[in-house]
Amino acid sequence: MHLLTFDWNPQSGIDLFGVFKLHFYSVMWIIAFLLGLQIMKYIFKKENIKAEYLDPLFLYTILATMLGARLGHVIFYQSELITQDFFSIFLPFRFVPEIEFTGFQGLASHGAAIGIIIGMYLYRRKYKYKSLMWILDRVVIPVASGAIFIRLGNFINSEIIGKITDSSFGVRFIQDEYAPGEAMQLTGMKTPTEAYDAIANNPQFQTLLEAVPFRHPAQLYESFSYVFVFLILWYFYSKTNKANQAGFLFGIFLVMLWTIRFFVEFVKEAQVDERATWLLNTGQWLSIPFILIGFYFMFVYKPKNAVK
Repeated sequence: MHLLTFDWNPQSGIDLFGVFKLHFYSVMWIIAFLLGLQIMKYIFKKENIKAEYLDPLFLYTILATMLGARLGHVIFYQSELITQDFFSIFLPFRFVPEIEFTGFQGLASHGAAIGIIIGMYLYRRKYKYKSLMWILDRVVIPVASGAIFIRLGNFINSEIIGKITDSSFGVRFIQDEYAPGEAMQLTGMKTPTEAYDAIANNPQFQTLLEAVPFRHPAQLYESFSYVFVFLILWYFYSKTNKANQAGFLFGIFLVMLWTIRFFVEFVKEAQVDERATWLLNTGQWLSIPFILIGFYFMFVYKPKNAVK
């Protein structure tokens, strides 16, 4: 019985000037970065940090996040690209079997996390106004807020979908079930948009719609949970003295975010072949080290030399 269910067939973007399509997924990334910039601007002002250090921090964060997320996806989930279509790793094109513009696709949050840590290390080597731990403790706050919007973007794109469910809450991801060419062939429509709309709204294609299973909206589970990660971090930063305990905010961020990721993975469809994973999938195995590292920074880590 499905009491809280709906069909998901969104417009994924808008055409601009007839030659360029603005994808809402990209808009979510832009919102994430701009909101993060405003949060860090507030933190810098509150702690009397020179504004001149903010713009390079913003640039380092963007580059580290995007490069880390892309390389993380390739290494953890699609390593065959290294030998089969190397240039597609860094360019918004697919070159095999033919050249096709795809936009930047395939981004892994585990890779983004590693990329941000490395990026902050490189940033700290150049700008020595505070310790690396101070930077990480603060930068995880906007990162948590950004994660909310990235998962909303995944939902808009009908990607990282959940497993089939017979619960009272489920979503039919029409665009994930039928490839664009398949949808056009089955409906006789001339464009993917027309084909998907026909499946969703035309009674003539009711059987095609009914063939789409209800799934867990795993992206929404994560996005909603990350709201609380952000709020808890903000509470500890602004209402307690934990911001002065080096590593605490960074640690609790790792524990909360990757624990959420670990449990949501139980209702997600596997992103790669999950053979021989010993009951857990790739995302869960990759989350465990982050959680353990987080506990270390919360309860064990003691800085040797703190830059005041």
